[in-house]
Amino acid sequence: MKSAMRLGAAAAALLLSASPAFAWGDYGHRTTARIAWAEMRPATRTRIAALLRKAAVLDTPTCPIRDLADAATWPDCIRGLGDRFAASFPWHYQDIDVCKPFDGHANCPDGNCITAQIERMGRRLGDRRLPVKERIEALAFLVHFAGDLHMPLHVGEHDDKGGNAIPADYGAIRSPRLNLHWVWDSYLAERAISAPPGGPRALDRAITPAERREWRRGAVIDWAQEGWEISRTVTYPLAVGEACGPRPEGRVQVGEAEVAKTTPIIRRQMQRAGVRIALLLDRALGRG
Repeated sequence: MKSAMRLGAAAAALLLSASPAFAWGDYGHRTTARIAWAEMRPATRTRIAALLRKAAVLDTPTCPIRDLADAATWPDCIRGLGDRFAASFPWHYQDIDVCKPFDGHANCPDGNCITAQIERMGRRLGDRRLPVKERIEALAFLVHFAGDLHMPLHVGEHDDKGGNAIPADYGAIRSPRLNLHWVWDSYLAERAISAPPGGPRALDRAITPAERREWRRGAVIDWAQEGWEISRTVTYPLAVGEACGPRPEGRVQVGEAEVAKTTPIIRRQMQRAGVRIALLLDRALGRG
């Protein structure tokens, strides 16, 4: 049995060493998109489906978009296409220091950050004067970035590149490339989504009418502050003991105790993201 466990850990480490880390992971982005699909107005679904029937104009055959879940993962997939989309890389995050008062406009040079791009992509998606190709790109970026916004380490950090500079192990899974950001992006997110009752449909059904009303309030920067606060009060204290303390020596250990504490928080962030993605799409596509 121990030998099998060691073999599994070694295989996982080998996989990690060859795979890039993406925000919320593929499963997380598909989950938020599917919640959004259930939450949006029927007319919005019809308009999105009409746009996506023309998605071949993107000319990204290795990153196809067939539905909203594909659109949610497209901005990560195109990172593998090199310089063609390199300008979009800084749009996935906004490094707002958790050890200073919250400033939603910090570290956003010339609008190259997640909060500014969510608002920009909403405008572009709703602009019917733009070519279809540009509107489909805007749709994919909007759905993806609104999901990223709800991953705490995409907005809250402390001089460590959103946890990317903090080496971490997830249980028996170890790799020189694994870090705190990656653990939150993928492993903790996957555990949270899969925890019974698991999956997008169960998460959506668990949202109460009062929660839905509450989460639709506020602006993009207000939603960013929620994630920043989770980084400040949960993510860093769980990992390093004190959000504003010295960076730990060696590797951070993330195990079952952290899974138990983070699962309800991450599930709530997924639900919020789905409701808010639907809201943004309803606003962008709700006229005409």
